[in-house]
Amino acid sequence: MAAGRVTAWLSRRAGLGRGSMIGGRVALALDPRALRRLGRERTVVLVTGTNGKTTTSLMLTRALEALAEVAANSDGANMPDGVLAALAARPGAPYAVLEVDETYVPWVAGQLNPAVLVLLNLSRDQLDRVGEVRAMERDLRAAIAGHPETTIVANCDDVLVTSAAIDAPKLVWVGAGRRWTGDSTACPRCDGRIETGKDHWSCACGLARPEPAWTVDGDLVRTPGGRQVDLDLRLPGAANRANAAFALAAAHRLGVPPHTAAARLRTITDIGGRYRTVRRSRHSVRLMLAKNPAGWGETLRVLDEDTPVVVAVNAQEADGRDLSWLWDVHFERLRGRQVVVTGERGADLSVRLCYAEVAHWAEPDPVAAIDALPPGGVELVANYTAFRDLVGRLSGA
Repeated sequence: MAAGRVTAWLSRRAGLGRGSMIGGRVALALDPRALRRLGRERTVVLVTGTNGKTTTSLMLTRALEALAEVAANSDGANMPDGVLAALAARPGAPYAVLEVDETYVPWVAGQLNPAVLVLLNLSRDQLDRVGEVRAMERDLRAAIAGHPETTIVANCDDVLVTSAAIDAPKLVWVGAGRRWTGDSTACPRCDGRIETGKDHWSCACGLARPEPAWTVDGDLVRTPGGRQVDLDLRLPGAANRANAAFALAAAHRLGVPPHTAAARLRTITDIGGRYRTVRRSRHSVRLMLAKNPAGWGETLRVLDEDTPVVVAVNAQEADGRDLSWLWDVHFERLRGRQVVVTGERGADLSVRLCYAEVAHWAEPDPVAAIDALPPGGVELVANYTAFRDLVGRLSGA
């Protein structure tokens, strides 16, 4: 751990990053059991899914802080080295809330034996790294089967999540709504057709939507006791209200009353820069992150209809090199708007917008794209590395 801390410090001093990843990587190389050692005698919650991990983890962390200190990887470093660094940073914290990349859940769960696993959603994401989403469902199903003492807080409106979780002995179902269905038209158990209706889905093999204990109804969350909790979040959109429901359900399982948890969630105004509004010269820029088709779909729904949009796309290793997902995003929603495309792969995005019949122009530099717009508000939507770089540049402006 000392070697990891020194390496992290050197990384920060050299301006190479925040050090959480490399510090954890060094510690795990020197002691492969370091994660297991650091997780002992803690109540650990793992949060995973394609979208919403960072937001839900922060919400759950804020709720559990009503009980005691919480170790958390709030910077989004969700692979094993980042998870280890988060635990090492707060060795005395009795609780840990850790977002985990879906591909690493089996290994991390094996090391930490979590009290709760929150399973948000599953959809295609970074196919060149993660692989096919139904294979991911099978891996998660096997991991859950290996931890019968873990409480699974799962999304009953997601077919793949339900299939992965339904055989777990300890289950809490959350009805979070079903907006992205592009990866679950066929049953993951038998390949049969999924029949859908209002608040229902089912397959002829018997796999069907379970009855949720927690449900989202507009700005309200209905609890297992039939009571209602008013969220009144400062974060926009239905996806964040769904994330809040998962956080309330998991926190309640660990002893935090829903109304107490909800009050703490209302203090959150941004997630690592997401939804933050920054001033740049003549512009007020709202920063939005979207990384895959399901996430882009949610983000496009919350954009201000009368505000120009800058869309930035990169394809670095952390984003996934494969940009085929652009064709699964309903960019047609941007028709009639003032749109600028930018980023390292702005040309690919421009081709997609041409097919979507979205009038736009291109500017290679994202900050120059903002400056080229008329004075006033700007909605900036970027994928992972484009967003990370822009937050740094605009925060220092």
